[in-house]
Amino acid sequence: MNNKIILIVLLFFANIGYSQISFRIYPSIINQCEPAITFDPLNPQIMFASSVILNGAAFTSEGVYVSTNGGLNWSGSDTCKGQNISNHGGDPSIMIDKFGKFVITHIGNPSVQPGVYSHFSTNNGVSWSNASTITTQQPEDKGSSILDYNSLSPNYGNIYAVWVNLNLLPYSVQFASSSNSGQSWLTPVTVNPGNTNRCSGGSVITGPDGKIYITWAGLSGVSPFIEVFAGFATSTNAGLNWNFTQNIFDMTGIAGTLTFPQGSIRTNGLPQVAMDVTNGPFKGWLYIVTTEKNRLPAGSDPDIIFHRSTDGGTTWSQGIRVNQDPLNNGKLQYFPSMCIDSLGGIDIIFYDNRNTSNDSMEVFIARSKDGGNTWFEKAISDHRLQPKPILGGSSLFQGDHIAINTVNNKIYALWMDNYSGIYQNWIKIIDLSTIGIINISQQVPDKFKLLQNYPNPFNPSTNIQFRIQKSGNVKLDVFDITGKLVATLVNQKLSYGTYEVKYSGISSGIYLYRLTTDDFMQTKKMIEIK
Repeated sequence: MNNKIILIVLLFFANIGYSQISFRIYPSIINQCEPAITFDPLNPQIMFASSVILNGAAFTSEGVYVSTNGGLNWSGSDTCKGQNISNHGGDPSIMIDKFGKFVITHIGNPSVQPGVYSHFSTNNGVSWSNASTITTQQPEDKGSSILDYNSLSPNYGNIYAVWVNLNLLPYSVQFASSSNSGQSWLTPVTVNPGNTNRCSGGSVITGPDGKIYITWAGLSGVSPFIEVFAGFATSTNAGLNWNFTQNIFDMTGIAGTLTFPQGSIRTNGLPQVAMDVTNGPFKGWLYIVTTEKNRLPAGSDPDIIFHRSTDGGTTWSQGIRVNQDPLNNGKLQYFPSMCIDSLGGIDIIFYDNRNTSNDSMEVFIARSKDGGNTWFEKAISDHRLQPKPILGGSSLFQGDHIAINTVNNKIYALWMDNYSGIYQNWIKIIDLSTIGIINISQQVPDKFKLLQNYPNPFNPSTNIQFRIQKSGNVKLDVFDITGKLVATLVNQKLSYGTYEVKYSGISSGIYLYRLTTDDFMQTKKMIEIK
């Protein structure tokens, strides 16, 4: 009987596409929050994670957690040991560079030495260099840093840091770069001079050609300083000069507080940017995700809102609501974190209480295979957290973000969670290959078969079913009438059975969809009407 129960549980997790239950990467008796996670570009089995460490009001630092087997096991410390120990103020961004050096940036302790600082480690985080100064400006604690990972980029290996300067009104976006693993930094420059609104955040990425992209929020002029628009900037010369637009789209963010039975927490709706650098049909598309309310397509409660640009950031789409629960249902979604996987899928995790009482939250993932038109969602946490302020943080502090990254066809979702009694870093490793593919039946079909999509014609989405007679590699592609590849909906090994996927196109027309296995190929026609 017990063996049957275990088998049923294993089959359930196999069907929904998740490789294991969530677990704490470094169990501790100290609060951990605002996680970050990265990997070694030359050896992705080596992973580096970090978080803000809050030991009451007595101590703040950044955790250093290391895995050498693809995230299955972790070791490390709740303290980054780079001198000056007393000047670690949290807000970590982390990288592993082309030489295998670990690099961490963090803010200083305002009571010791305000600013932004970096350290590097040549022994997988066991010991760290003394601090290098990026800036002595007082930063807002919502900036970010990134390493240019692309070996074809002329700036391969450069590190870029972005923050908002709180020493000088009107609080503009700042940028600095390092070409030597953070040992030294160029003098900071202002990204968006002439801004009239206070800025917040600073999300930075790089493209395959070395181009740098930054987004941030422009805030209202009165407390709680709600995010009212997103700004955007690009640089083609490693950040020496910038082209910027102060407002690329209006928004109504959620800066302020959310109230729970355990106490109110401080939240934000800061924009985050990502780019599709795969060779798929959405190559080069830019994406921005925020949290908004009281502005369509968001409802009266916080919703995850997505925008895209198909022309390098010159123009941006209207907002697309990512979470698919009913509009204005009083449920909360916040703290989205986004990455683009190797198949060109857009993956976003966020806190969500659609399935819970109002005192608790789950962690959801939403994935889109069609450039953000349609989304597949699923809760990925196997327990619930109860949002409340963290002792030792600033007023009503729960943290400002959670984290997601992807490598080797797996997604690594990392979030802070007080299920154990205090806030800790929890991770879920998700098998990318089966997210959004519904296994309708595990019976062995009498033959391979591609079924007609339904509905057909369709607007805006349609369902495609197929039957696999034996396990093997399966690919499901969509082409336009000229034979140009439009989307790859499935591209992995599947067991025998019947499966279904959802597809949403971009424009009206006749499309062909083709199922290919080791032993079978079949093509059918479908029509989209906008």
